[in-house]
Amino acid sequence: MGNSYPQIFTILGNDDGKSVENEFIRADAEGLLLYAHNRKIPFHDFTIYGYAYVPPTPFMLKDWERYDVSMYVDPGCVAPEDGSYSVPTDIKKNKYKTIKKDLELLTGDDDLSKGIFLFHTPPYKTNLDRAALDGKTIEHVPLDVHVGSIAVKRFIEERQPYVSLHGHIHESTAITGKWKDHIGKTLCMNAAHNGPELSLISFDLNNCEDAKRILL
Repeated sequence: MGNSYPQIFTILGNDDGKSVENEFIRADAEGLLLYAHNRKIPFHDFTIYGYAYVPPTPFMLKDWERYDVSMYVDPGCVAPEDGSYSVPTDIKKNKYKTIKKDLELLTGDDDLSKGIFLFHTPPYKTNLDRAALDGKTIEHVPLDVHVGSIAVKRFIEERQPYVSLHGHIHESTAITGKWKDHIGKTLCMNAAHNGPELSLISFDLNNCEDAKRILL
């Protein structure tokens, strides 16, 4: 395709074993894609930031899980140090890392007015993080139906990036009927989908409010 080959920015999700990460790093080195996790990559007048970690989940694979703002784990979820990993991991060291600290290290004092964030986790208590947990309890404790990241929510509130893109909670759009939300001036969009189709979000960086969600 030559010069018409598109730039493809990628991160992995929490169902992806970290054992495949080297394949993405190799594909990046070969110019097939841009592996964006924990990186900032210039793109025209913008900067793409990638971040794959999600807060603790009920699932056992913990390659892409981090404590959120503290070492708190929601009822029904499994702490990162109590799960399994597909690659050797310093669990004791990781225990003291948080999404909040990671985002501070990734962005520093950057001006994020033209920052585009590729997150896997959605921000907490928005249209994008609604899970199908209505009426469910663990040992009589009601489960929170919002399962996104508090750290990501606060980060967007405080730093106001241009756009943030999310996934992770596949059923959220079906429950809320919405795949977009605003946190201050930041437009947040969710491409996750719980059906058999492939969900895409198409938008012009100079006119993001006209974004469209397409199911193929």
